[in-house]
Amino acid sequence: MTTINGVRILLVDDEPHILQFLELGLTNEGYQVMTAPDGMAGVNLVQSFQPHVVILDVMMPGMDGFEVCRMIKKSGSSAAVIMLTAKDEVDDRVKGLTLGADDYVVKPFSFEELLARIHARMRNQFPHLFGDVAYGPFRVDDRRKEIQYGGTPLELSPTEYDLLRYLVINHGIVLSKSMILDKVWGYDFQGEENIVEVYIRSLREKLKDKEHRLIRTLRGAGYRVDLM
Repeated sequence: MTTINGVRILLVDDEPHILQFLELGLTNEGYQVMTAPDGMAGVNLVQSFQPHVVILDVMMPGMDGFEVCRMIKKSGSSAAVIMLTAKDEVDDRVKGLTLGADDYVVKPFSFEELLARIHARMRNQFPHLFGDVAYGPFRVDDRRKEIQYGGTPLELSPTEYDLLRYLVINHGIVLSKSMILDKVWGYDFQGEENIVEVYIRSLREKLKDKEHRLIRTLRGAGYRVDLM
């Protein structure tokens, strides 16, 4: 996992033990961390702290996470918002994405998964802070819109680039078809979910991944990239 010096993360949650756990873990990873115990304090800190990433609990008394997210985005902040939800409800996910949330993590979650989500959001929204970044045999260069595999540039369409980039950046994480559609095609995509299978098949052909060892299919769950 690559950590960028100077990245600011704001944690907003009304559960003290979660704040303490995440603050300690993220600080140890090299991030600058501030915490807020409620929504209004979080909104105020966005203005003064100017975080790159806000990790925001949905269920909080008073101002809930949805309202905090709406206010953050309305303020013009460029912060990436990752929402923490206690249950994987589609309605909650759609509502959060509609209000401008950039990602969501379902409780309980592993700290490693959260780190991967943070890094993915940084790659998506602040690519200027990176050069090209290597992930196992892959090298992703956002400035050139190019992905190399084993040192060789891949010939990818724009959608193939976006899809492979999303899979690689989130390597080790199972990504459902609905999550992929949200992030690559947009949450308002009206087409069939099978479009994901078509593009996955094309990527496997270009990666010579006939045995699906690189892009794995987990039946009923989604896809996962395993770096070798």
